[in-house]
Amino acid sequence: MLYRENGQFKTSYRADNAVFPIRQDQIAIGLILLVAFVVVPAFASEYLFRAILIPFLILSLAALGLNVLVGYCGQISLGTGAFMAVGAYAAYNFQVRIEGMPLIASLLLGGLASTVVGVFFGVPSLRIKGLYLAVATLAAQFFCDWAFLRISWFTNNSASGNVSVSNLQVLGFPIESPVQKYLFCLAFVVVFATLTKNLVRSAIGREWMAMRDMDVAASVIGIRPVYAKLSAFAVSSFIVGVAGALWGFVHLGSWEPAAFSIDRSFQLLFMVIIGGLGSVMGAFFGAAFIIILPILLSQAPHWLGIPIATETSSHLEFMVFGALIVFFLIKEPHGLARLWATAKEKLRLWPFPH
Repeated sequence: MLYRENGQFKTSYRADNAVFPIRQDQIAIGLILLVAFVVVPAFASEYLFRAILIPFLILSLAALGLNVLVGYCGQISLGTGAFMAVGAYAAYNFQVRIEGMPLIASLLLGGLASTVVGVFFGVPSLRIKGLYLAVATLAAQFFCDWAFLRISWFTNNSASGNVSVSNLQVLGFPIESPVQKYLFCLAFVVVFATLTKNLVRSAIGREWMAMRDMDVAASVIGIRPVYAKLSAFAVSSFIVGVAGALWGFVHLGSWEPAAFSIDRSFQLLFMVIIGGLGSVMGAFFGAAFIIILPILLSQAPHWLGIPIATETSSHLEFMVFGALIVFFLIKEPHGLARLWATAKEKLRLWPFPH
């Protein structure tokens, strides 16, 4: 009854093609943003910011970038961790080698550097696809791991191989406390999610989806595979690179190449699969699921009074992840986002669903 469209008349093409054409969706998004920007900073604890909220926002942004490539364009990638590392190390070098470089400019330039690397490793997608393309992007992961570990220039000749940043500030305002870091990341996520949502609804987004559904038919009707695939790699790598820079600068503060290992690539791929391929909302669902589930699994035995060893709890986490991925691939390939969309459709028709 609360999710009806009765009386909501569209009198222009702009209103009919709005990102959120239903008034209830507009109100819900407004309330979510109000809670995120006002309520959460006022009441959340420091642990909640550091352990859950900030990682959730940054990994949501990285999953959003990966979803552009995998979900919307249909190009498999196993090198997301490498593109995050490129963004982090490039932003670090811009920050330490150029005096007075603004923080936001460093982060965006890190994303731009990741774009260049992503397009370079995306060139094989013009000839290969599927498992072969996944192996080609996997090569990017191994190459970047080797480069950032062995070439000392990337780490500013650090003897330990670790790099660190401090005294972050934007326009003279410090980014030091958990609340400030949270709001900084939240602003990035809101901007990039809005841009991505509009981009996938545009002509280039339709080209990506045409290449995903059937690339031969797309090329027959005039879509250029070179432009469509490489643009998807470029946009995806840029968003992932910015997320990697935020992960290093804001969340970690000090990091080494292991922070962007192949485990990170698989984690982001699991987020996209569980959250929903080809869905902006799916990136947030997947990130929330992957971050919150381990905490619940580690605490649930204690809540239930079941004695369990720490190593058994960690193994249980992997088992549950694997089982859920298989479940979603079989029962609901479009993930949690599709379940949410189905629930909304039923609410629109209730009490007369069909």
